[in-house]
Amino acid sequence: MIEDSGKRGNTMAERRQLFAEMRAQDLDRIRLSTYRTACKLRFVQKKCNLHLVDIWNVIEALRENALNNLDPNIELNVARLEAVLSTIFYQLNKRMPTTHQIHVEQSISLLLNFLLAAFDPEGHGKISVFAVKMALATLCGGKIMDKLRYIFSMISDSSGVMVYGRYDQFLREVLKLPTAVFEGPSFGYTEQSARSCFSQQKKVTLNGFLDTLMSDPPPQCLVWLPLLHRLANVENVFHPVECSYCHSESMMGFRYRCQQCHNYQLCQDCFWRGHAGGSHSNQHQMKEYTSWKSPAKKLTNALSKSLSCASSREPLHPMFPDQPEKPLNLAHIVPPRPVTSMNDTLFSHSVPSSGSPFITRSMLETSNRLDEEHRLIARYAARLAAESTSSQPTQQRSAPDISFTIDANKQQRQLIAELENKNREILQEIQRLRLEHEQASQPTPEKAQQNPTLLAELRLLRQRKDELEQRMSALQESRRELMVQLEGLMKLLKEEELKQGVSYVPYCRS
Repeated sequence: MIEDSGKRGNTMAERRQLFAEMRAQDLDRIRLSTYRTACKLRFVQKKCNLHLVDIWNVIEALRENALNNLDPNIELNVARLEAVLSTIFYQLNKRMPTTHQIHVEQSISLLLNFLLAAFDPEGHGKISVFAVKMALATLCGGKIMDKLRYIFSMISDSSGVMVYGRYDQFLREVLKLPTAVFEGPSFGYTEQSARSCFSQQKKVTLNGFLDTLMSDPPPQCLVWLPLLHRLANVENVFHPVECSYCHSESMMGFRYRCQQCHNYQLCQDCFWRGHAGGSHSNQHQMKEYTSWKSPAKKLTNALSKSLSCASSREPLHPMFPDQPEKPLNLAHIVPPRPVTSMNDTLFSHSVPSSGSPFITRSMLETSNRLDEEHRLIARYAARLAAESTSSQPTQQRSAPDISFTIDANKQQRQLIAELENKNREILQEIQRLRLEHEQASQPTPEKAQQNPTLLAELRLLRQRKDELEQRMSALQESRRELMVQLEGLMKLLKEEELKQGVSYVPYCRS
């Protein structure tokens, strides 16, 4: 009893600390509830280091803890939830460079307490699996389209049609996040929330779901969700424009331009807090900018649009098939990690080995930073090679048939080896880009403000940083394409083995 009361006291103290730090950011002075809610959730996201985790990392952590096929209505206790968060953040530290390691225990504690405050305000110590998945999918980093696709897979049936009851449950859970940061009056759940998004007489597929939630504007109850992702995308965007109210020489983040006053522009802090000067009024229509273009570039874009016949407007998302594809069963190739008891899991994450502060740091140094995806690809290839060599029928075959099969398997193994080499090159390129990013982030703003030359170099480094981040995202996409190619190759191997098995079945002549 004394230990339970002590843990409960520590939990409450950590919750108060998180909310006290959030109040210290003076976010409540933001006059628009949508921006206020998005900024608060962005603060929680960065404080818990969830902005460094994408939806694919979350899915992998859920799979490793055997939550991917669990009934969504089952409730998890605190120990099981802590094990899931431990997997997420310890795997994150393995992917991060040694100079950017996070404090794992602090991140686990902060996120655990925030989830308990949001989804278990009564203090029962249990949260449903569905609520955990929705919260992690909403608060993690990455592309909003990937996150919405995962959410749709949780609220749709086997035919790819959204179930309205599950969507209502999704709104109940996800709108607890704004309520947890004291924005319940603006974005709390109501019975009209689900009805205002979709018509219940219409079948909603994945494309319709993405069209609605990624539209401009999105549904009123979820208008803060795309803004949360736009905030993350523009945090490091630099605008060499003077603010018309605070007169700062440059802006970071969003930039707002009045549609009535000539050349009246505000930085995001002044606009959010309702500052206005001169003839400008807060009632004027403002346009939001997420990037800065020079006048010459604007003129070039205008000329290219006027000369082009086709529309340059791109769709919000690619079109997906209405019928979902059945996932490839990889259980016989890559079995899930065996799930031990919660005490063993927490013990393995928390106990130091041989005097080292964290067991993951020693693992990080000895593993040469092999990524989980690289290991999966290696295991796929090894299993395929083993199956291709062991599945040769030992029955009667002619010499030309055997040589043909050996050549085909040899070509397939060569293709697998080429894919593995490509994956290693991508990993090396990502590591090189990370090192360049670390070197580019060395100059400090204090030194740059003292010297105009350093300020110009800092701007170039920021631009270079954005280019490197885009390059890294492109490399990540190419790695995912490699995974898709491997899955297709496995399908071809299986089909070929089945055909060979049918063609070489011995038969008797009558």
